[in-house]
Amino acid sequence: MNKARLEAFTDGVIAVIITVLVLEMKVPHDAGPGALAPLAPVFASYVLSFVFVGIYWANHHHLFHAVHRVKGSILWANLHLLFWLSLVPFVTGWMDENHFAALPVAAYGVVLLGAAIAYTILTRALLSVHDRESLLARALGRDAKGWMSLALYLCAVPLAFVQPMISCGIYVLVAAIWLAPDPRFEKLLGDKA
Repeated sequence: MNKARLEAFTDGVIAVIITVLVLEMKVPHDAGPGALAPLAPVFASYVLSFVFVGIYWANHHHLFHAVHRVKGSILWANLHLLFWLSLVPFVTGWMDENHFAALPVAAYGVVLLGAAIAYTILTRALLSVHDRESLLARALGRDAKGWMSLALYLCAVPLAFVQPMISCGIYVLVAAIWLAPDPRFEKLLGDKA
């Protein structure tokens, strides 16, 4: 099965997700600079969500450069990831609308956790059709950043009910961990070229 359609579909869905994210930001009815101040938290959550979706897009892009074949289970694993990512605009808007209240911040974390689990499932499905010495297997390695992210999300979700801003800080930390390009793929793909 050809991986190109899966990649093209994923790119399209992620483009729509980013578009929906920006459409959630309401334009102020006043032209003065003071009109933007109330939008600061909304803009901050938009930036965080944009960064998360961008991180998934970039990592998916690198991941599929090392993939040689896909099968039906991989298509479903990829759809599972896109399901969770498609919820990002909803939980971002809910969090904004309710001024970072506990339940929406926890729901945001559940969606991020779901996406992280789905990405892990996708990598495992991909590894099942590639041998242990493949470029993909060598690039993924032990996936310490992936497992650390899952642990941080698992801590952040219940912490939202104690102090939502601590959870938001953890979400920012996870994004910061992933912002640097993944050297595992960069190095191996560079060596291959």
